[in-house]
Amino acid sequence: MGRGILKLLKGETFRYLIFGVLTVLVNTAVYYFLSDSLGTPTANTAAFFIAVLFAYWTNSRFVFCVPCAWKRFLQFMGMRIGTLLIDDGGMVLFIGLGWNRLLAKCVINGVIIVLNYFFSKLFIFKKSGKRG
Repeated sequence: MGRGILKLLKGETFRYLIFGVLTVLVNTAVYYFLSDSLGTPTANTAAFFIAVLFAYWTNSRFVFCVPCAWKRFLQFMGMRIGTLLIDDGGMVLFIGLGWNRLLAKCVINGVIIVLNYFFSKLFIFKKSGKRG
């Protein structure tokens, strides 16, 4: 049983969850502090870009353990821009339905963490013999 717990704690998926939660905190904090002055779409987009920079660095360094590279960064950014559309659209939808803005942000980020993990694992940070 102890070995199973150690394996889980050292596992890629667990590390992704930890850094995913930290990315959500970065995203949510930036959004919260900017939303009153900039409005939801602008604050959400600014929070997105700051969180993506944090996520790329932590995913490369600590989760998938691959070197940072421009090609991979551009692929990562493209993937995340795709999920930004889900993020912005979800925020507008849920706030329009009367949801609390922080609750909406957390629910949407949960969905995006799952999507981003699979995109990252399958396309961006897949391990191969080639680096870069």
